[in-house]
Amino acid sequence: MDIPLRTLTEDVSLHNTVVLVRASLNVPLKDGQVADTYRLQRALPTIDWLRHQGAKVVVVGHIGRDPEATLYPVYEAMQAWCPIEWGGSVTDSEYQARVQRMTAGEVLLMENLRQDEREVANDPTFAAQLAAPVEIFVNDAFAVMHREHASVVGVPTIVPAYAGLQVVRELQSLQVARTPQNPSVFLLGGAKFATKLQLVEQYLDIYDTVFIGGALAHDVMLARGYEVGRSLVSDVSLVDKAFVSNERLVLPLDVVVKRLDGAVATIPLEAVEVTDTIFDCGPDTVAYLERQIAAAATVLWNGPFGNYEAGFTEGTEGVAQALADSAAASYVGGGDTVAAIEAIKRNDAFTFVSTGGGAMLAYLEHGTLPALPYLLTSSE
Repeated sequence: MDIPLRTLTEDVSLHNTVVLVRASLNVPLKDGQVADTYRLQRALPTIDWLRHQGAKVVVVGHIGRDPEATLYPVYEAMQAWCPIEWGGSVTDSEYQARVQRMTAGEVLLMENLRQDEREVANDPTFAAQLAAPVEIFVNDAFAVMHREHASVVGVPTIVPAYAGLQVVRELQSLQVARTPQNPSVFLLGGAKFATKLQLVEQYLDIYDTVFIGGALAHDVMLARGYEVGRSLVSDVSLVDKAFVSNERLVLPLDVVVKRLDGAVATIPLEAVEVTDTIFDCGPDTVAYLERQIAAAATVLWNGPFGNYEAGFTEGTEGVAQALADSAAASYVGGGDTVAAIEAIKRNDAFTFVSTGGGAMLAYLEHGTLPALPYLLTSSE
């Protein structure tokens, strides 16, 4: 089912129109340079389309959690793909004057919005400051559409709002994933079961197989009576949850553990000892998932199956390779999941790769997001 999004078309006259674009610019940095350009590349089509229409494009976004973090490295990276100028902070007294001096087709990238605490607080005065010199707002930042921040839900209460090209693609693709073709497999990794409990319960009724990996699996293992040793677990007990015994819910068959002496071993799930720490799923699990994926018509995947950042990447990348080789319609998201796809250099082998992690899960669960009502045609 198509979502009735309000989108920009060539029928809308944008020449010399000031357009504020909220983009997904939160990318990892290494030694002061952008380490992964996936989100930036996904932001470019909307920016390029607008500038070719003769709009004056003001791009805003955030990076990291540090209020001192700067988007300047993002600006330097984007210069390689798009004629873009540095605009500085939206709180500078020069902001409105600088926008007024823009020419048709010019693009400005503004400083990290989260340098001002009013952004996260959804302060209406900050939203008004952002919106003051612009005529149209375009939300192309799917990754933050689950956040009630000033640049996400504040600005569209002031100026007309439209969905950007990436947001349209995200929402339409994930809407398809919410009603899969069977056989279907849902792969869910990562941590924090408390935030994913309702999603798991819901998708056990939607997908034929739901595989739980990563730290999420430790909670289910405990509830099923397995030993997890010193592995990461959440504060939520699943012992009394009916879904734990659901035959559609599948756990790793084998795991990679680290012993107290630092040795790493691959063992069956039932062989985990009280002093072991689980860090990844093992090759038998990957082989099982390869068979499931090969037989599937639809595969939905969010989250890694091991401690990816600590170097335990084999399980996640093995599954990524299997999915890339399959004929299934594949819908994938989450930071470490996308990193695994980047690592195997098979980006184009997937039906859809989301720029969002938390936003993807929130939309899959609820079928809406806080920012979505402002982008629907019915909200006019």
